[in-house]
Amino acid sequence: MKRTSFAQWPCSIARTMDLLGDWWTPLVLREAFYGIRRFDEFQQELGIARNTLADRLRRLVGEGLLEKRAYQAEPVRYDYVLTEKGADFYGVLAAMSRWGDRWLAEEAGPPITLHHDMCGHDTHAEVVCAHCAGPLTAENTRARLGAGYPPKLANRPDVVRRFAAQEGLTS
Repeated sequence: MKRTSFAQWPCSIARTMDLLGDWWTPLVLREAFYGIRRFDEFQQELGIARNTLADRLRRLVGEGLLEKRAYQAEPVRYDYVLTEKGADFYGVLAAMSRWGDRWLAEEAGPPITLHHDMCGHDTHAEVVCAHCAGPLTAENTRARLGAGYPPKLANRPDVVRRFAAQEGLTS
């Protein structure tokens, strides 16, 4: 069955899911943050099929989240290293971990803790406003059309209705 592409949707969540929306891709990135760099190490740590791993690594390299760097000439072998774009995904994984710790952790507690080296404390991710540092919640935050929203779609009745509801302009 052919998968629907969300790559051109006017939504950053949809576009991100188009790139990372299978269960292996975020786990490959998690392992990269744990310091895994080589194909065989990824395969061993994840227990992922080699062909599936090769596909995910190829996609992450192609999309600029990982970079291939040769570490051996004959035969050529590569490390997979996080790029700036890939490193920027850390906050997404930290937020996912926080949600899982809250809602899916067993009685013993979270399986992994995050330690913030700058202050020396164990911590967890919080989503806050970049302007005032207040918490971002569904109750105190709304979605608005951004500059990148396609003008030809902005006046469609369903789009107008969706964003009017966010603004509290509908009943």
